[in-house]
Amino acid sequence: MKRLFVFGLDAAAPELVFGRFKDYLPNLTKLREKGVYGRMRSCDPPITIPAWMVMMTGKTPGELGLYGFRHRKGNSYDEITIPSSRSIKSRKIWDILGARNYKSFVMGVPPTYPPQNIDGWMISCFLTPDSKSNYTYPEDLKVEVENLVGEFIFDVPFRKEDRQGVLREIYEMTKKHMDVAEHMLLTKPWNFFMYMEIGLDRIQHAFWKYFDESHHLYTPDTEFSDAIRDYYRYLDGWLGEIIGRMDKDTGYLIVSDHGAKKMKGAFVINQWLEEKGLLKFKGDIKMGSRIDSSLIDWRETVAWGWGGYYARIFLNIEGREEQGIVNRDEYNKLRNKISNLISGIKGPNGEEWRNHIFRPEELYPRVMGNPPDLIVYFDDLYWRSAGTVGYDTLYLPENDTGPDDAVHDYDGIYIYYDPGNPSHGEYKDISIYDIKPLILDYFEIDE
Repeated sequence: MKRLFVFGLDAAAPELVFGRFKDYLPNLTKLREKGVYGRMRSCDPPITIPAWMVMMTGKTPGELGLYGFRHRKGNSYDEITIPSSRSIKSRKIWDILGARNYKSFVMGVPPTYPPQNIDGWMISCFLTPDSKSNYTYPEDLKVEVENLVGEFIFDVPFRKEDRQGVLREIYEMTKKHMDVAEHMLLTKPWNFFMYMEIGLDRIQHAFWKYFDESHHLYTPDTEFSDAIRDYYRYLDGWLGEIIGRMDKDTGYLIVSDHGAKKMKGAFVINQWLEEKGLLKFKGDIKMGSRIDSSLIDWRETVAWGWGGYYARIFLNIEGREEQGIVNRDEYNKLRNKISNLISGIKGPNGEEWRNHIFRPEELYPRVMGNPPDLIVYFDDLYWRSAGTVGYDTLYLPENDTGPDDAVHDYDGIYIYYDPGNPSHGEYKDISIYDIKPLILDYFEIDE
C-alpha cells in the first residue's frame, strides 16, 4: 500500500535546519542523506495563509483569493473576513487522491476549518474558534481525539510578555498534537498523512532575539537562549520515533510554508502616507491607535495601509469605496506615484532599504477576492508594516501589537525521501508550486 507522511513545519528556516542546528537534528539529517532536499521558495506573499493552500492546490494566492489572515469584506473600510475552508474553491491534494481511492488523514493544515468531507479523516487548523466547535471529519473522530488528550489545543497566544508561559503552552499544545498524530498514524488505514505543526512558527516569533546575536534586541544568557533550538530537537526526536514505527516502504516529505528571520522593527505606513499628503487624519491621534474609519477623513484621503508582515496598500477609489475620491482614470498613475515614493523609503539612520512593490495583476495570472492595490515588502521583509498610528517616529524598534522577534522569509525547506527512488543526499532548490506535482508523482498520478 503506497504511503506518504508529510510533516509540515510552519516557518522552518533553511539556515537553521541545514545550518546552525543541523548537528542537533539527527533524524532530519538521516532523511536528508537518503533523499533530496533544499530551499523551497514560498509564494508571494510568504505568509502562512495563503502558503499552505498554495502548496496543496498548486494555485497562486491571486487565484485562490487569499492574501493573508484578514481580508476586506467587499470594499468596506473597516469590515474584515477571516479565511475558512469554504474560501478554497480549488481541488486540494487530498481531493485528487480521494478520487483515486487513496485515503488521507489531514491535520492542522490551514485553512481547514470547518472540516470538510474527504475520503479519510480531518482535524482542522489553528483558525478553529475553540474545542467546542465541530473540528473533525467525521464528527465522531472528535470523541477519539478527546479520549486521547482531553481538550484539544489549536493555537496559543504568543505575543505576550509572559515568555515562560508562552513556552509552556507551546509544548503543551505540541504534545497533544503529537500524541493524536501518532495514534492516528498507527491506527488508521491511510495512504497520505499530513500533520502541520504551528508551534514552530510561534516559538520563533516569541524567542528569536534570545539566540540570534545579530538581532538589534539580542538578549543573551537567559533561560530562553536555547528555546528555539530545543524545540527543533523536540520535533526531530518525535519524527525519529515515528520513522522507527513505520514500515520501510513509507515515503516522507518534510516541508515548511516559508522561512523566518530576525525582525528589525515596524514601519508606520499610515503616518508615512500622511506625511506624503496621501492620507488625512481627523485631529490628534493617541499613541498606538488602530487604524479605522473614525480616525480618517476619507474626503481628503487617497490611500491607506494595513499592518502585518507585509503592507497592503488600498486606494480610495471613486465608485468602489463608499467615500472614494480617486478617479479611476488616475488609478494606475497614482499607483505608480506611490510605488516610486515607497521605493525611496530608507531606514531610520538613512540606510538603503530593498523595498519591493507589486501590483497583484503582475504577480498572479488571475486575481480573485479583495486584493490590495499594492503589495509592499519593506527592506526585504525585515521590517513589518505597523497597523497602528500615533507615534513620534515612523520606525518602531518592536512589533506594534505585542512582543514579536521574527518576520517571515522567502525560503522554507523541504526534505523528500522516496524509498522506491532514493536520491542519496541530492541538493536541489524548488518552489512551493513544485510540492503538489511532487506528491502526485509519488502516487503515480498524472493530473
